[in-house]
Amino acid sequence: MRNLSSRQAPALARPIHALSALALLLTLAACGGGGSDSAGPASPAPDTACQTTTTAGGTITVGSGVPGDPALPEPSSGFRLNMKPVTHAKYMVVTANPLATKAGCDTLKAGGSAADAAVAVQMVLGLVEPQSSGLGGGAFLLHYNATTNTLQSYDGREMAPAGATEDYLRFISATQQTAPLPNARASGRSIGTPGAVRMLDMLHKDHGKLPWAANFGAGIQLATDGFAISGRLADAIVANRANLLRDPDAVAYFLNADLTVKALGTKLSNPAYAATLTTLANSGADAFYSGAIAADIVAEIQRDAAGPAAPGALTPGATTLADMAGYQAKKREPVCIDYRNTVVCGMGPPSSGGIAVAQTLGILENFYMAGYAPSAIDLYGGKPSIMGVHLVSEAQRLAYADRNAWVADTDFVPLPGNGVSSVIDKGYLRARASLIRLDRSMGTATAGNIANKLPLGSSATEGNGTTHVSIIDAQGNVVVMTTTVESSMGAFRFVRGFLLNNQLTDFSPTPSDANGPIANRVQPLKRPRSSMAPTIVFNRNANGTRGDVLMATGSPGGAAIIQFVAKTVIGVVDWGLDAQQATAMMNFGSANSVTTGLGGEHPNLVVANNGDGDTLVQGLRALGHTVSVGAQSSGVSTIVRVKGTGGSVSLVGGADPRREGLVLGAN
Repeated sequence: MRNLSSRQAPALARPIHALSALALLLTLAACGGGGSDSAGPASPAPDTACQTTTTAGGTITVGSGVPGDPALPEPSSGFRLNMKPVTHAKYMVVTANPLATKAGCDTLKAGGSAADAAVAVQMVLGLVEPQSSGLGGGAFLLHYNATTNTLQSYDGREMAPAGATEDYLRFISATQQTAPLPNARASGRSIGTPGAVRMLDMLHKDHGKLPWAANFGAGIQLATDGFAISGRLADAIVANRANLLRDPDAVAYFLNADLTVKALGTKLSNPAYAATLTTLANSGADAFYSGAIAADIVAEIQRDAAGPAAPGALTPGATTLADMAGYQAKKREPVCIDYRNTVVCGMGPPSSGGIAVAQTLGILENFYMAGYAPSAIDLYGGKPSIMGVHLVSEAQRLAYADRNAWVADTDFVPLPGNGVSSVIDKGYLRARASLIRLDRSMGTATAGNIANKLPLGSSATEGNGTTHVSIIDAQGNVVVMTTTVESSMGAFRFVRGFLLNNQLTDFSPTPSDANGPIANRVQPLKRPRSSMAPTIVFNRNANGTRGDVLMATGSPGGAAIIQFVAKTVIGVVDWGLDAQQATAMMNFGSANSVTTGLGGEHPNLVVANNGDGDTLVQGLRALGHTVSVGAQSSGVSTIVRVKGTGGSVSLVGGADPRREGLVLGAN
């Protein structure tokens, strides 16, 4: 075991509640519902819930380490082939990491709710893919309560400190007008007050069934016993090594003694993280926002010098213990729009994801999208049509133009008109749709014209250190959660076993441009705009009301999240793809530039010679699109509820082949 600084490794108090809860989960998993040890007709069938099926037809427990285990680390690749949809009848979990999926599924198996499973999943994700999310970051979440037919969104977005100014990210001070050191992202200025823990606490208090501590056992055990470094984490360590060198604790954890990177497959234990989870399990979320943990987070944000491996000055952030203690998660109204025979619901401000997805769909509703379905449908969603990509990309240009000009934390900057209802109004979106030509791309779009629109500048920044989780429990409750540390490995600051975010770089670094103040500028206690778009799609009843759940989905991917989610929803609703096909389908779209992106990692795209030999690329260029065939790293996690004969319902899950995700569930 390596030496840990006193800041990283507090004394490991005996985790009485968390470990006893873990023992309960393991006992239930091992028992598989009871039964006799003797063979014969009285013996029940083996309980294979929360396992995966091998090609030989047997079952294997995820994380067992034996051949066929999907948690065994493999080199990160652009696209996993031959992934098929997974079908279960009772409950389902889809995440971007097999160990996290297993933790969530085991929680459901032990009688937990979707809310319990979300807590368990996040505690594991923060350990096994710290480059994407964790305790030091934030999250947005939608929860659907099947019993009461109620939908609620939860805002756990990070927050700027009370001491922030509009120039917080671009100048060291009013008298020293030079950039923060060594740069805005790696300085303390990038780190927002973390919100994920407080949001999950609020969710659990509203909808948890198991004790809070019961949801920490898997994370504590993995942190204590160790796990093998996966391909994506190995790649992240390599890519971020130079920045990690500035933090002695990050060096000790991610690098070897000779400062080389810890490689793929290396067993990595994290006693500091186990201790942090134990404290949270036993003392609740308040222990994160006050006391020793909060003090260490604040000390790291205020640190003004890098470590000996890469010495240099660091510009400290202004976060204080009062900022930590004062952070509150918020419940907000979801953004919902009718689309065809469905109701699509997402996250409202300070995320732009729900609005932009809704606007994209509302514009596309004016076109017969079913007539532009992909061809040659296969496991990977087939080949998108030229007109299908053209129309979606044009709709997104219009949606992103509005997003970049208007959407920010509405606690500080209101939307134009009457707010959300105005920007997703069907009449307004019909007018926006009329700007789309079938024979030519518009190139770039401008924001629309809504009454009471303030003159505003434009902001389009966002990173992509993010992950997504979709869960449906045995009672039909749904959680879709997108969680983040912003860019890969956040601010490269490692505290008590987890990384801190660089979320404040999602603000515009400049407060205004020639068109006026920028809605997404930095302000004290403001939350930066996001594109995260956790989404639940409902069937629409004949009387127009919201019906039962059809689909749960979402993705990481920075500003491109909007494109990944819209593609997946359109794939299911308009083109009849299953959960895996819609998830795996080629990524395409535009963030309001002349460029339209096609995911070059996809097996159905010809990328040689910049795509010159691909019919889809050629067709889009003929319409005036500048086409990029660069690889895209989405991480879509999708569950679709499929109705069978006699009223039966199946859950069909799809995990994105571009990441390490896994679908698990039970019948």
